[in-house]
Amino acid sequence: MATHLYKTSTPSTTIDRKSNSRNHLISGQHHCGKGRNARGIITARHRGGGHKRLYRKIDFRRNEKNISGRIVTIEYDPNRNASICLIHYGDGEKRYILHPRGTIIGDTIVSGTEVPIAMGNALTLTDMPLGTAIHNIEITVGKGGQLARAGGAVAKLIAKEGKSATLRLPSGEVRLISQNCLATVGQVGNVGAKRKKLGRAGSKCWLGKRPVVRGVVMNPVDHPHGGGEGKPPIGRKKPVTPWGHPTLGRRSRKRKKYSDSFILRRRK
Repeated sequence: MATHLYKTSTPSTTIDRKSNSRNHLISGQHHCGKGRNARGIITARHRGGGHKRLYRKIDFRRNEKNISGRIVTIEYDPNRNASICLIHYGDGEKRYILHPRGTIIGDTIVSGTEVPIAMGNALTLTDMPLGTAIHNIEITVGKGGQLARAGGAVAKLIAKEGKSATLRLPSGEVRLISQNCLATVGQVGNVGAKRKKLGRAGSKCWLGKRPVVRGVVMNPVDHPHGGGEGKPPIGRKKPVTPWGHPTLGRRSRKRKKYSDSFILRRRK
C-alpha cells in the first residue's frame, strides 16, 4: 500500500514567521454554539455548527495618521463577505483593512487630515468634497467605522451644514453625522458577494446557518401556526413569531431611540 503524505497547511494559512509575521492579527474566537445565551437557552434561532474560523483583527479606526502604507496581499476573510488586505506601513506596523474596490497589490494608502481623495485613503468628512463615495464610516468620533462595511457597500456624502454632514447610506436612509468622523474613500470590494449562489444545503451549513422550518408544519406546542387537519391556514389574523408577537411588517426599532433626531429619511 502506498504511503500518502498530507500537508499540514494550505497557501491561505501559511504565515512567514520571520519577515511577514502577522500572528498578532489572527486569533481564535469563542463560539457560544447554536445561538444560546449563558443559561443555554436559544436566543437566536437557526444558528449553529459551521466550519471552524480564525478571526482577523480589522483596523476600522485607521489611526496610523499620515504614515503611508502599501497593500501587500488581498485575502479572503471567513468572518465577512468583504475581502481584506494586509497593509505594511512605513513605521513597520502591519494591519488588516477592508479591501477598497479598485485597489491592487502595490498601491499606497494613507490616513490623515490633509491627504488626497483617492481609493483607500481615510480622512474626516470635513476634508471631503460633496458627492464623494465612502465606506467604513464612523458614528462616534474615534470609535472606528461602523457603517457601510459589507461587500459592495458604499455611501455618499450629499451635504454639509454647520458641524454635521448628510450621508445617503446603502440602505437608502439619509442621516446626519458629525463632520469630525472618519471615513474611507471608495466602495468596499467583492461587489458580487450577494449574488453568489451556494448551490446546496451543505454550503449553508458550513456558514453556521441551520435549516429553517415553517411554523404551519409544526405542532401547536411548538408554534402558534401549528396544528390542524390537512393544510389549514395559520388560524390567526396575522402571522406571529413563536412567542406570539406580530411579524412580517412590525417595526422592531425602539420608539424613542437617541439617534431618531439624526435620521432625515428612513430606509426603504
